[in-house]
Order: sequence, then structure tokens, then C-alpha cells
Amino acid sequence: MSPRRIAPLLLVMTLLAANGALAQDKGSVNPKPLPPLANPNDPKIGAKELFARKLLPSKGPAHVIGSYVKGCIGGAEQMPLNGDTWQVMRLSRNRNYGHPDMIALIKRLAAKAHKDAGWPGILVGDIGQPRGGPALSGHASHQIGLDADIWLTPMPDHRLSREEREEMSAVMMVREDRLDIDPKVFTPAHVLVLRDAAQEPAVQRIFVNPAIKKALCREAKGDRSWLSKIRPWWGHDYHFHIRMRCPAGASDCHGQPSQSEDEGCKPSDFAFWFSEGVLHPKPPPEPPKPKPPMTLAQMPAACKAVLHAADAKP
Repeated sequence: MSPRRIAPLLLVMTLLAANGALAQDKGSVNPKPLPPLANPNDPKIGAKELFARKLLPSKGPAHVIGSYVKGCIGGAEQMPLNGDTWQVMRLSRNRNYGHPDMIALIKRLAAKAHKDAGWPGILVGDIGQPRGGPALSGHASHQIGLDADIWLTPMPDHRLSREEREEMSAVMMVREDRLDIDPKVFTPAHVLVLRDAAQEPAVQRIFVNPAIKKALCREAKGDRSWLSKIRPWWGHDYHFHIRMRCPAGASDCHGQPSQSEDEGCKPSDFAFWFSEGVLHPKPPPEPPKPKPPMTLAQMPAACKAVLHAADAKP
């Protein structure tokens, strides 16, 4: 979707708030379970309330249903909390589930970040809920196990405590004026990690802050074809967002159209993102009315079966 088609400007502010703060939102060392729903069969109840209460994936093989912003996943795989070159953050969210292809990709990227960029490893943010679907907070996407957030903060060289995983903040990579990266924290190693992610054949898009895209255009050397996958988007100044294509043969998965293979590095490609209205949006004259949540009936029909399927073994 072209940025110029996004309206009103209020949506800009909403997206900035939702995406920009997510890596900074602290979790809880002792999260309380969500209370039971008084009437889970109420057709008006938000699907996010139903999917958030599923603590385990559904039993059976991986099955992607619907789109990144309206769908679910059966048979999701859990990302292990620790590896030689990765650690999962914000465990209290229980959002470290995805399609097996995504889990395998994150593990490969972690190894490449260690080898190519010299990082001890990566910090893994949200992937998706055990059965996908809409989340209670933070994301419109991440619903089918094919999206993942990777912190732009390198993994420390020690095993993080539970407290650190819930309370540690990601590092802001963008200058205060929002026009470029902060060179004190965004390094050539970040370019290598983003390049490694973009060169994965199954990756279709990677979302970063426009200032980070601008820096990549300036710093990338040699083969620059991977830059076409790097897309400027709201927020994403603490983490980058990987989006995979629909897996081969996944007929119920509805992905996005292929984007241009152009590098996206021309001044005209950045004009919108660095315009005054985007950098400094004015608040709306009146508070917006909240939209009713998406219901289960508004989701692909097969998601109801995923929601009510038996639990996979923990």
C-alpha cells in the first residue's frame, strides 16, 4: 500500500505509537493469567480475547490460514527460549510461536549475525501467539506465524535473567530529529545483520524506520539487490520486522503481492517519510472513536477450528 493512501493522519500517529513503543514495553516476571470470559460464545466478543487465552498451539501439522492481519496458524512451533546465538525476550507475552519455516529462519539469522557481524547473537522479540490470531496489544499483523521482530540491540554475551528479559530496554537507533540514524549506536554490523536477513529467499519484506533505510542505502556495498526488500515503515527504530512469504503449497495463506525490485533509495522514495506532517504529526481536533474489535466470525472460517482444536503437547 502506498503511504499516500493512508488516511487520515490520525492513523499515522496510531501506528507510530503501536510500533515504536513495543520493544520498550516492559513485561512481567510473574504475569497473571487472563480471567475467564463470562460468555466466550458471545458473537460480539473480540477474537483477540479468544486467541490470547490459548496458551498452547493446536495439535497437528503447521497450517497457515488467512493473511498477516486477519488469520491464524495451526500446529505452530515454539521458538526455544535460549540458543548459542539467540535469546527470546518478553517471555510473559507468550508470543514466541510461529511457522516452522520462520523458527528455522530465525535460528539461521542468529548464527549469521554471530559469524558475519560479530554479535554474540540476536534478541528475539514477538513472533506470534500459540495459535496466531489478533493480539491484545501491540500488533495488527503477526497473526499467521510468518512475522517476527528482531531487536536491533545485539544479544549480550551472557544468559539474561528473567528480570532482564522483561525489563531491559531495546536501544533507540534513530537520531532525535528522526532524520538519520544515531551513529553512536547504529554500526556497520547492523548493516550486515539486516543484509543477512534480507538475503534469505523466503523473506519478502523487512520493515525498518525510514532513517534506517536511508542509512542502509548510503552504507550498503557490493550486491545491493537485497535493499529492495527493506521497506520504510512507521516506528521500527528499536527493532526490525521480518515478513516471510506464504510457504509453498499453503493454499489457505493469503500473502502480499511482490514488491518492486528497485532499491528504493531515490530521494523521491524518502520524500513522504521525511515530510513535516509525518515527522511531526499534529494531534486530531477530537479524540477518535475506538473501532469495534474484529470478531471470530470476521476471520477466515477455518480459524474457528484452529481455536477449538486440541492442544499440542507442551
